[in-house]
Order: sequence, then structure tokens, then C-alpha cells
Amino acid sequence: MLSSQRELFEIPRDICYLNSASYSPLPLKTQDAARAAVGHKGKPWTLDAGFANRQHERARTAAARLINADPADIALIPSVSYGVATAAKLLTIPRGTRVLVLENDHSSPVLEWQARAEAAGFTVETIRQPDDADWTSAVLAAIERLGAAPVALASISSVHWSDGGLIDLEKVTAALRRQGALFLIDATQGAGVLPLDVKQLDPDFVIFPTYKWLLGPYGRAFLYVAKRHQDGTPLEQTSAGRRDVRAENAVYFTDTSYVGDSRRFDMGERDHFISMEMAAIGMEMVAEWGTAAIAQRLAMLTDRIADGVRDLGVSMPQRHLRAPHILCLGVRDGAAKTLVEGLATEGIYVAPRLGRLRVSPHVFNDEADADRFVVALGRRLRG
Repeated sequence: MLSSQRELFEIPRDICYLNSASYSPLPLKTQDAARAAVGHKGKPWTLDAGFANRQHERARTAAARLINADPADIALIPSVSYGVATAAKLLTIPRGTRVLVLENDHSSPVLEWQARAEAAGFTVETIRQPDDADWTSAVLAAIERLGAAPVALASISSVHWSDGGLIDLEKVTAALRRQGALFLIDATQGAGVLPLDVKQLDPDFVIFPTYKWLLGPYGRAFLYVAKRHQDGTPLEQTSAGRRDVRAENAVYFTDTSYVGDSRRFDMGERDHFISMEMAAIGMEMVAEWGTAAIAQRLAMLTDRIADGVRDLGVSMPQRHLRAPHILCLGVRDGAAKTLVEGLATEGIYVAPRLGRLRVSPHVFNDEADADRFVVALGRRLRG
């Protein structure tokens, strides 16, 4: 099993940080790169002409590796919402059809479609959060419901952020394909921990940021666009998205036709000297460990916590229905926020999410962290 990687992070032994589903700490290596990058921006005359492009392609390649994509199919974007807006500009949702979203899913894969539905004449159908935590069955039932309007698109997260519910992407993809429907995957809580092979799965879009499980900075994200959608118009009109609009040319607008792959969807002002390399380093570290090894280690930790709290009167999804790296504990009404605040006074950090305690370890956590959380929670629940 992958061992704890705590020595690669700046985490004191008295800190028990179990909240990577919100923000992960930055590895020491990434912090060093950030400080060096600030120096580059402070002395821009030290940068050669190819510096920015090398950063772009390094990050693009690292993101592609995580989902088994071609780098040319990856766009550099600032956020998941930007990626969803790009997808929405590329797609025409037919009138009278349905777009499926998850109840209490994060805002990014939901609000874009809600904002467009009335004018475009389609319906946004919200799949209710299941009492038994079986999100996959709920999604499949919505797709295949007899008598319902045709499904045009499912825009959903691969792991539900509020309860850790796991979506079986292969089953959902197959069901959507039978309906001739599109699939947009928000992999915010899955990329880097759960396997996602776009060449095998063939979704239409996959979007993920780096600031959670990929050990990177805020404001960096990546958009996979299937080749069948790469001839569309980008969200922004930039020189980098055109074949030959360059300041060094004798004629600036030499060729304004779009580049022929997902690079046309890159955000404007993409030359982030500081955060682009940070994002690449975090993704490269995750790829070197491998999703299988990371998932195995984090499943060990969440299972250890689940076993430890089983007699404390909390509820939790069955193991096969939850992601290996996120454990959400149902507690008595109104207690989650108070418990989180109390645990923080002891140096133990988890998150309150829709009435639950969300516990989300990463590779820097170890068994001592898991046991410490169990003891502290038990003391507070019993006392």
C-alpha cells in the first residue's frame, strides 16, 4: 500500500487535516515552485520566448494523463463553471428535451442549464438525493423513466460533494448512449483518485480543477472536449485560439481561423507564470502515485474511521455506494456545524455539508489522524 506522504507537505504533527474535499494543502515542492515563479514575474526579462508555451503544454499534458486523454483534447480554463459555459456554447439542447442534474449538486454543472432552459425551451430535471445514498440507481431511473421527455444531456458530478455518493460512470454512460444523450462530467471530487478513462468511456466533456484532490492552486482547471465537439466557437475570442495572430508578425491578423483542437477553448490571459506550473506539479505527483494506489490508501483511512464511529449513533452510506476518499456522517439535527467548530479547536479539520460531517483524507494523512478524529468525535457526541 502507498505509505503516508506527510513528509512532502508542511503539516505539523498536531494538525489533523481531513478536509481535502474543500482545499488540499500544497506540497513543499509546489510551494518552492511558486516562490521561484514569483521571481520570474518580478524579473520578466529573464524569461525566454518559449517559456509560457512550455508551461501551458506541461500542464495540459499532466491533465490529459490523469484521464487518458490526448493533450490536444484539453483546454486550459480557470474554473469548472467556465468549462460548463464553454460546453453550453457548443451545444444546442433541443426544445422539449430534458437536462438532468443532481439535487444539491455543486453550482457549476447546474446553474448554466437553469439559466438557459426557459429561452431554449428545454427542462432541467433535478434527480432527488436518494435516502439510501444510491445515486447511480437514481440517475439510471431518471434516464429511463417511461413517458418522460427525451434526455438531451446529463450534467452531473462523478462524486456528490455533500454525501460522498459515487456515480457509476460506465452504467450512466451506457444508459445515456441508448437514449442518444450527451454526458458532461464534473470530476472535481474524482479526478486523481478515481479512474476515468475518456478513451474507454467516451464522454462529451470532463471538467476538473486542481485545488482539491490534485494538490494544486485555486483558479486552475481543465476541460476535456471530445473531438466531435472541437469545431465549435470558444467562449472567449483570443489570439492563442487562432492559427496565426501573433505580435511578432509583420501582419498581426495573418490567419484568424481557429486552431483545430481543444486549444481553441483555452481561456484568455492564460500566461499564469505562478499557478500554471504549480498545477502541473501537483497533477504529476498524483499521476506518479497512481489513482489505484491513492484510492486504496484513502479507502483504508475512511474505512478505519467508519468502523470507529459505527457505535456513535451516526449514519453513513454503505461502503459500495460511497467514494473511497470521502466519508459523510449524518449527525443529529443542527449538530454538524457545532461539532466542526469544536473539533477545529483541537486541531482537527473536517467540513459541515448539508447537515453532515464530511471527512476527506488525502495521501498526507495516516492512521493516527483517523484514530484521533474518531476519539475526538466520540468524546463530543457522548458528552
